[in-house]
Amino acid sequence: MKKDLKVSLGQVGDYEIRLLKVFEAVVESGGFSAAESELSIGRSTISTHIAKLEDRLNLRLCRRGRGGFSLTEEGIEVYELMKGLFSAMESFRSGVNALHVRLTGELRIIASDAIYMDPQSKLPEAIARFSEAAPDVNVLLDVKALSDIERMVLNDEADIGLIPFHRELTGLEYTQLYADHFHLYCSRAHPLYDTLPEELSLEAVLASKVVHAGIHTSPEVGAQLADMNKAAISYFYEARLAMILSGAYIGFMPDTYVEPYVAAGELRALAPEIKQYSLGVAAITRTHGRTNRARELFLSILNESDSSAPI
Repeated sequence: MKKDLKVSLGQVGDYEIRLLKVFEAVVESGGFSAAESELSIGRSTISTHIAKLEDRLNLRLCRRGRGGFSLTEEGIEVYELMKGLFSAMESFRSGVNALHVRLTGELRIIASDAIYMDPQSKLPEAIARFSEAAPDVNVLLDVKALSDIERMVLNDEADIGLIPFHRELTGLEYTQLYADHFHLYCSRAHPLYDTLPEELSLEAVLASKVVHAGIHTSPEVGAQLADMNKAAISYFYEARLAMILSGAYIGFMPDTYVEPYVAAGELRALAPEIKQYSLGVAAITRTHGRTNRARELFLSILNESDSSAPI
């Protein structure tokens, strides 16, 4: 009756692995003498190692003598089990090494609206490069309000946030990306649209109802809005643009966002020399947290962009 290897052997450690490696060389070389050159040790040392392995396993593995070298039934079975063990170890080693090359998991990117399609952000190009470099990573893209993005990154609900740079919160790191330029716009339907620039008074601009984001994004933005008729709030650019196009309101918008409407004659800038400001865009990540190689790769791709500008 075969002995129960699990009961006899117990835990397998480095010592047993070394003895099994000797056993493997002996079996595959066809005997002790033939294994000497393979192992670079003498026959007596090989014999001692095999004897120690047999004692450790409490099994006789091979026959040696005048009849030559041969495996016992237990030796054949141990050899097959050993090959399975070595194969599993190699798979484990290869898998761990692959983790240093292949990225898996999920990358969660949350952005303020308009940033995704801002030509300056070059996000489509960055996403394409990331997908090529890390094809096994599932990418989640979403749009949220500024305060929600900060909260989600701080709470590890998002890996990267893309926001207008307006303040620095403890617990967040900020990576400068580029700067958006804003002007004050009105639509063709607004009474001021057809006023010639030389006839347009600042008083008329300040008296017009303005739609704004409703949050404090920077001192410069606050100064621009301080003397204006703040009559409506709309955080997201898409909704704000709709209110401006209605002709009932004027409002500040990123130049790149409304460029097609300006080109089509649907919008015009009011007092462009006075009513303008720049607002930086930054990527935010948690200051402390688990290592995330997918996040670091995506940030490095963003940082390689030539579109960055001082915030």
